[in-house]
Amino acid sequence: MKSTSYRSHTCGELRKEDAGKIVTLSAWVQRSRDLGHMIFLDLRDRYGITQVNVPSQNSALYEIARKAGREFVMRVTGKVVERESKNLNIPTGEIEIAPDSIEILNMSEVPPFKIENETDGLEEVRLKYRYLDIRRPAMADALLLRSKVARATREYLDDLDFCEVETPVLIKSTPEGARDFLVPSRLQKGNFYALPQSPQILKQLLMVGGMDRYYQIVKCFRDEDFRGDRQPEFTQIDCEMAFVSQEDIFKVFGGLVQHVFKKVMGISIPELKKIPYKDCIRLYGSDKPDLRFGAEIHELNSFFTGTEFKVFSDVISNSGLIAGINATGCATYSRKQLDELTEFVKAPHRGAGGVIWIKFDADGTVKSSVDKFYNEEKLREVGVEFDAKPGDLILILSGATGKTRKVLGDLRLEIANRQGWKKKEDWSIFWVTDFPLFETDEETGERIFVHHPFVMPDPAQLHLLDTEPDAVHAHCYDMVMNGNEILSGSVRIHRPDIQEKIFNLLGMSKEEQQDKFGFLLEAFKYGAPPHAGCAFGFDRWVMLLHGDDTIREVIAFPKNNSGRDLMLDAPAGVPVSALKDLGIEIKS
Repeated sequence: MKSTSYRSHTCGELRKEDAGKIVTLSAWVQRSRDLGHMIFLDLRDRYGITQVNVPSQNSALYEIARKAGREFVMRVTGKVVERESKNLNIPTGEIEIAPDSIEILNMSEVPPFKIENETDGLEEVRLKYRYLDIRRPAMADALLLRSKVARATREYLDDLDFCEVETPVLIKSTPEGARDFLVPSRLQKGNFYALPQSPQILKQLLMVGGMDRYYQIVKCFRDEDFRGDRQPEFTQIDCEMAFVSQEDIFKVFGGLVQHVFKKVMGISIPELKKIPYKDCIRLYGSDKPDLRFGAEIHELNSFFTGTEFKVFSDVISNSGLIAGINATGCATYSRKQLDELTEFVKAPHRGAGGVIWIKFDADGTVKSSVDKFYNEEKLREVGVEFDAKPGDLILILSGATGKTRKVLGDLRLEIANRQGWKKKEDWSIFWVTDFPLFETDEETGERIFVHHPFVMPDPAQLHLLDTEPDAVHAHCYDMVMNGNEILSGSVRIHRPDIQEKIFNLLGMSKEEQQDKFGFLLEAFKYGAPPHAGCAFGFDRWVMLLHGDDTIREVIAFPKNNSGRDLMLDAPAGVPVSALKDLGIEIKS
């Protein structure tokens, strides 16, 4: 760093080799320790902490140091000296500054929480005073990591001749699966812009325009319910390529993930494998399974055909599913713990009937919750299916096939959390492929798209669009990282006849098609190339890299879990006059 009147060095760069140098530091007071004969000031900036040793013999400097409270802004000039009592837990712990001058640049009130990694501030308080929270090293590290991921992404894509193009933020409202944020027009009263849920249509038009490799690190907006990994505004790494196949996408963007991990984290990621959607659901009960641990779902209908146990016989006769997982090493679970698992699967939003368990105790004995229906030989036969070892616990559910798989997927994650199977230093990254093109809306019963209405059907199944549209697979793909969807994308429809057919299958009238997507259908008449693309959830990716549990921890100024900005107090009301300018009347 170039020397200025405020600082010649940062608080994280001085080492024992710098002893004897005269330096100037400007930073915040992390803490002050008055020992009576000397005062230690720990100065902190985003680069680190450096100790300043102010002896009482220098009465002028000592008096200034005594006035310095937490978060005071200070400028210190002095000599770098080797510390007698070293702190090897920090990079600057072998040196300290013997000051020649100390100046208070600005005072601070006592902050509402400790500006330290192990802070005493609750999240709501930290969000209200986010500018203070950002001073904490963990928050600063998160934002620096975010910057490094963005830089590495641009580096990789620029080297592959991608062109970064900005797309507009005020666009037309189009159905993309979530609710739009609407912006009223003052000059055209009664009409509205929408904030983009993604640049999906715009990047397709860029492909029509010949910009055959596009990317953008872009803000997107969705007016939807909030949870830990969602915000009303979020960031995507948005990408599109022309004249490519699915395999080209896998190669380029699998390579991007490998590049970012190597460049930013120093971790080598192997080539990403591909798992079909139906296998994810069958083996893990989820289309975004966490594969850092095993506990695959095993289907057991064939083991219990002809059973006298009515719960199982009813499921089999109704074409349901009996299946289970092996909770390895959990045979020591107590009755209380097993009851907790039963309550977990019976929770209203899951709705399973209960859990059947088989314990393979360490001493070789086998017992279960259905001993009166099945002898030990039968239970051991089931254990062979799971490769059960002494100390393992088999957990079995039964019911409708889809629900049983889903609840087993949840139970699998619950056991992993209880047992500590999900290690943050481990990485499970892969592609999920061969999604269905359509699904049925559970509330309305209507046919809806799984990803969005611009996904190309499997070309080998185009003929089924007229006869069995719900059997058609889509040329779309997700990337899953440690149980989180980190990317979603597809090969796009580039032929107007196929696009119109998809719109028709979704129940859209000709007038609706023209009203919402007329510009896209028109563009497709002028030589749209085959194209495909994807978008990374940038916030979620950085969250995983940083080891956090919510994207709020890696966004500089996030909303809370109710969608409010506690620092700016937004959303907020506006003057009635401003609403009148927009043609909006508020009725009392």
